[in-house]
Amino acid sequence: MTIRTLEIIRDEHQALAAMLRSLSMMLAHARRHGALPDFDVLRAMLFYIDEFPERLHHPKESELLFPLIRARAPALAGVLDRLDADHARGEQAIRDLEHEMLAFEVMGPSRRDAFEHAVQRYVGFYLEHMALEEDAVLPGARAALTPDDWLALDAAFEANRDPLTGHEPGDDYRDLFRRIAMAAPAPIGLG
Repeated sequence: MTIRTLEIIRDEHQALAAMLRSLSMMLAHARRHGALPDFDVLRAMLFYIDEFPERLHHPKESELLFPLIRARAPALAGVLDRLDADHARGEQAIRDLEHEMLAFEVMGPSRRDAFEHAVQRYVGFYLEHMALEEDAVLPGARAALTPDDWLALDAAFEANRDPLTGHEPGDDYRDLFRRIAMAAPAPIGLG
């Protein structure tokens, strides 16, 4: 049985992983060439992470999916506690990363290492977080939740409409995604 919620979560994870890898690649490329990265594109990429995964994806997991799993599969409570704590720290983590980027942009190369290390920590944290969800939580959810649970979850998750998962960006986001697509390296962009 195909469960749309699980497909959407995996698609959104793949989109975010691609964005994070592109961010790392962009920084590595700029360093290799002795250049500064394109700060406008970096800002756009970090804004995407804040707008979609942090404000749409995580709340639906923590407020809708995880409570159902807790009720039906109590053995996963410890893993869910860890993931909820990650979600709670997510908004501050992206703010900290944006601050490190601004420090690099404003203060210059003396802040480059701090920003690049912060990006690598963030990328590693996020990839580990998503792997834990996919390896432990999603199989547990598939086994424990009922068809009625999935109907309600499907309706909620289908509303996300993340442009990096193949949906047409809304008018508000069209320029943002055009900017990212034109300047970011593959797998996200053409740069």
